[in-house]
Amino acid sequence: MTPRERYLAMLEGREPDFIPRIPILMQHAAELIGSNYGAFASDHRVLVEANLHCCETFGIDQLNTMSDPYRETQAYGATIIYEENMGPRCENIPLEEELDLSKLKRPDLLAAERIRDRIDALRLYRERAGEHYSIMGWVEGPAAEAADLRRLDNFFMDLIEEPEALGELMDLCVDVALDFARLQIEAGADTIGIGDAVASQVGPDDYEEHILPREQRLVAGLKEMDAKVRLHICGNITHLLPGIATLGVDVIDVDHMVSLRDARLSLGPSVAIGANLDPVQQVKNSTPEQIRADLQAAYAAAGEPFLAGAGCEIPPGTPDENLKALCEPLTSLGEGCVVSKS
Repeated sequence: MTPRERYLAMLEGREPDFIPRIPILMQHAAELIGSNYGAFASDHRVLVEANLHCCETFGIDQLNTMSDPYRETQAYGATIIYEENMGPRCENIPLEEELDLSKLKRPDLLAAERIRDRIDALRLYRERAGEHYSIMGWVEGPAAEAADLRRLDNFFMDLIEEPEALGELMDLCVDVALDFARLQIEAGADTIGIGDAVASQVGPDDYEEHILPREQRLVAGLKEMDAKVRLHICGNITHLLPGIATLGVDVIDVDHMVSLRDARLSLGPSVAIGANLDPVQQVKNSTPEQIRADLQAAYAAAGEPFLAGAGCEIPPGTPDENLKALCEPLTSLGEGCVVSKS
């Protein structure tokens, strides 16, 4: 099987030759090709070269376009500052002073530098790799993008003091995310990831009243475009799992503090759950032998459909042998799982 065939087989209920591997690499990928995080986030050629190198070197099945949360935010008018060894910074936050939607213009996506850079990355992936790998585009979820446009502390105050106006902002964020996703799918993405990390910081009532309906509309729109959908919410989302179960996503990443057994019980048998190894303690600072054991334990806890990886981004400085261990082919035998000999 090709990596893309393996990935789609797992998501569509068919039998892959072994478990697909979809760890997230950003700064570490850039440094492995002698570059840096600032170049990775600002130049699609660096991002593509770094991810292709990692897929080919370590056996990763999906090329991704993740770099930072500010692609759409720059399109709304923010200024993005790039630094070599840390993620981009956002300045001139469009609605930092007040939640006044009349001051926020709907972005012209094709005129936005960072949107075009993402589209160029997807086209270059297709040119370099064809359909050999799955290719994942990315959009910010409604809560995450609203928080980027308002500033995080203002977002939480709005949730209390101006929930209707905040809801209007999140509605706009969904509309723009769907437009952005359509461009990415047309450029070659078969999967769209949604990052909505700020949602982990709200209670289940606020989530289900204000954020979940917008996520549902976003996911439904992506499914209408025939995209696979991957949800990524960092942090402990155990309290949000009943709501998330209604989204109909194909893949979910859960962080290391979430029980995979609880996730499976809440989400049901159809959602592919990614392994949630702690990226620092269970990957970077671990050993190949322990990583294999921890990945087997995660597989046993989650059951299938299952995808190998970690709870979040693989950190810079992770030893090659550890990342190779994380990506060694896993196959199911009886009640457990073992490292494949293939």
